Amino acid sequence: MRLSEVTEGSKVKVNAILGKRHLLSRLIGVGLAEGALLQVVQNEKGQPVLFYCRDSVIVLSEKDCKKIEVEVRQ
Repeated sequence: MRLSEVTEGSKVKVNAILGKRHLLSRLIGVGLAEGALLQVVQNEKGQPVLFYCRDSVIVLSEKDCKKIEVEVRQ
């Protein structure tokens, strides 16, 4: 499943980031890497995705979120 598909309130674990080096570098800089746990705060179609990651709120475009593979956690 991609981060762009996750419903609000869901907790997920990042399995893979499929972007190019620039995207990987940017995401690692804000603490988002494989194995990170996230909680989606807002995910409305056509809008940026808002989520918590390591005590920070991060906003990513829907396009970038389509490059992040996650698995839903309970």
